[in-house]
Amino acid sequence: MPVDLDRFRSTMARLPGGVAVVAARWRDADHAATVSAVLSVSLEPPIVLVSLHTDSRIRDALDQVDGWAVSILADDQAPIADWLASPGRPVIGQLGRVPHHRAPESGAAWVDGAAAWVDCRTRQIVPAGDHDLVLGDVVAVREGRPDAGGLVHLRRRMHPLR
Repeated sequence: MPVDLDRFRSTMARLPGGVAVVAARWRDADHAATVSAVLSVSLEPPIVLVSLHTDSRIRDALDQVDGWAVSILADDQAPIADWLASPGRPVIGQLGRVPHHRAPESGAAWVDGAAAWVDCRTRQIVPAGDHDLVLGDVVAVREGRPDAGGLVHLRRRMHPLR
């Protein structure tokens, strides 16, 4: 019996996921997207994984550049997460309303005020249905304010955690 996709989506929405922004710089343009599937894969060597929809612009950019960045959003950054998750936003200038600075190795955008940042170099891309799993070697990390909480995605909504 096939799995009901709406029920599957609703079921998986009960698993909280940390909210982050993945960004890459390609052709003098910033590409960024909100994601809720980011995880640490290995400590030795440090490797992270992000899951990106195969049709996303950020995924297309990663075919062209091997450096990318992750901003782990703080508890007060839901508006940034919403903006960078909205379909149809322009590529050019999409970060114009998002304060950011450049990651030290990739040059991709790190969102100002995030709880933490990771700079990566693509190690491997693994197809997985309608998403690709992008594994990245961590080349730099930085932590934000000690009192910064986190932002999680649960039941299709953003929730701040302190």
